[in-house]
Amino acid sequence: MSERGDYSPEDEDAPCHVLAIPADCAGMRLDQALAALFPEHSRSRLQGWLKAGRIRLDGSVPEAKHRVAGGERLEVEEIPLPEEQGAAAEDIPLAVVYEDADILVIDKPAGLVVHPGSGNWSGTLLNALLHHAPQLAGVPRAGIVHRLDKETSGLLVVAKTLAAQTDLIRQLQARTVSRRYLALVRGQLNGSGRIDAPIGRHPTQRTRMAVVDGGRDAATQYMVRERFADCTLVECRLETGRTHQIRVHMAHRGFPLVGDATYGARRRGNPLLDAFPRQALHAWRLGLLHPVSREALEWESPLPEDFARLLADLHRTEGA
Repeated sequence: MSERGDYSPEDEDAPCHVLAIPADCAGMRLDQALAALFPEHSRSRLQGWLKAGRIRLDGSVPEAKHRVAGGERLEVEEIPLPEEQGAAAEDIPLAVVYEDADILVIDKPAGLVVHPGSGNWSGTLLNALLHHAPQLAGVPRAGIVHRLDKETSGLLVVAKTLAAQTDLIRQLQARTVSRRYLALVRGQLNGSGRIDAPIGRHPTQRTRMAVVDGGRDAATQYMVRERFADCTLVECRLETGRTHQIRVHMAHRGFPLVGDATYGARRRGNPLLDAFPRQALHAWRLGLLHPVSREALEWESPLPEDFARLLADLHRTEGA
């Protein structure tokens, strides 16, 4: 059942759901009841609507911890939150690897920002997605569920519906999405291993992340693919998805990524490596369960031209 409530004119087209709290939800916290009644939405989205006053219980805006008794009138207004509004569609080319009615897989080039933010309010992947699939304007963050740094290339998945986005977010939280990267790091790394170290904001340099006590749990598995005189090609698998995770973890171990001026010195005396203009990181394999069919899907992306050329130059130089 749906009907309009008494809302401001600018929200006139926002869908509003009105229902009675079922008896089997009696005794639940409101946030728990909302999650049960609206499984197509993530808990964070429902929390955002609650904080924004878009969810009412018997005409009032309750707290998330409020216990429901059953029978109350619940109104849920589905509108984008302020941080999800305002982006414009822009005709920016996209390398689409896969697309159906529910998901879209993109091979992102280095240099493309994923989401608008300070200093990058246009020309982003989100702007491109809104042009490619205008219906994404009705999905938070235009369906983006995970990000790649601006100078990192490779695969990422986008949800085309709210239900698909919620399912993919839950897959990410359950750590069932497979994300593998190729990284060229400074120094000679041996064997394989796992880095389990919490990541949070750097205590004094707020634009950087760091391994810090009290940070969010973060785990990266790595395996050596090839060694060179001054660097090592490694495959990394993310167990978690923290900001700059691979870059921070590898630098923490003493093996910063080639070209990463934020977490390592860009110049270390090897002209070939010093000339590479970005962090040498590529999201080369992505695997997940389709949010509707539950089919296991996997995609691979070849190394971009600049990364492949660097490896070819290393082979040629060290083979001479």
